[in-house]
Formats: sequence, C-alpha cells, structure tokens
Amino acid sequence: MKGVIYARYSSDNQREESIEGQIRENMAYAERNGIEIVGTYIDRAYSARTDRRPDFQRMIKDSAKKNFDVVIVWKLDRFARNRFDSAKYKAALKKTM
Repeated sequence: MKGVIYARYSSDNQREESIEGQIRENMAYAERNGIEIVGTYIDRAYSARTDRRPDFQRMIKDSAKKNFDVVIVWKLDRFARNRFDSAKYKAALKKTM
C-alpha cells in the first residue's frame, strides 16, 4: 500500500518543529502498518478552517493520478476543522483512490 503524509501548522503558537514531529510520528505509523510513503504535503502557517491551503489542494489534485492509496495525518484537525470540508474532501479522495 502506498501513502502520503499531510502535515500542517496554523499559527505562531506552533513552531516549525511541529511539522517534523507530525512527519516523524506519521512515518512510524506507516512503517508499523506496512505503508510505503511516496510523498509529503506540508502547509506552514495555514489554518484548516479554510481549504485554501496550497499543498492540501495539490494533494487533492494529485490523488487523481492514483499514485497513492491513503493519506496519513497526525490528527484529523490537521486535515480539516469543520465537518463539511472533512466530508467533502474525504469523498473526493475516495473517488480517486
């Protein structure tokens, strides 16, 4: 199974290290579960309250290429903050994967 990692932090309260921590934990999860990581998408200083995040949108578009099977996030709030966006983009990913 092939996967990508999506990591994000949103404010000055979080630091660059939070991205590295998310990636480190996601890589460990992938290794434990036999998932080959084929890409990483990172949005620095972007809130998940909007879907206007460059790497997030690039990941959604790249999913149509069918180069990966799963998206790994440290916590669901890294993916989306509201239920509508979460459901919308989960459905979009399922259609392409």
